Amino acid sequence: MKTLSEHDIQNLIRISISENHLGTCFRANVGQAYTGDKIIKNPDRSIKIINPRMFNTGLPKGFSDLLVITPIIITPEMVGQQFARTGFLEIKTATGRPTKDQLNFIDQMQRLGARAGVARSLEDVKQILC
Repeated sequence: MKTLSEHDIQNLIRISISENHLGTCFRANVGQAYTGDKIIKNPDRSIKIINPRMFNTGLPKGFSDLLVITPIIITPEMVGQQFARTGFLEIKTATGRPTKDQLNFIDQMQRLGARAGVARSLEDVKQILC
């Protein structure tokens, strides 16, 4: 039996969040890439970048893999308004280890009142978000 990759687990979690109406899920990519004045696509599928410049995705280092927005109904004493609850899921395999930056991000989000944690399974997701 094939061991699931982090990407496989992430896709299963994204589907489960949707199917179980746990919220709206967004994939967040953190990293760097190149852009330039002109991108030339070669026949061998390689590219040439004229005047290349590196750029960051804009998200901070350690930002979780998945951002989940979950609607909640506030109690009657709060006039019954609907608010969005934010969740952050760092997806890892059974043996994967979060980085110091990822753990720091999760800690900061929890201190702000968001639901955040490391998820290795659908059960972990439910425990973090619900």
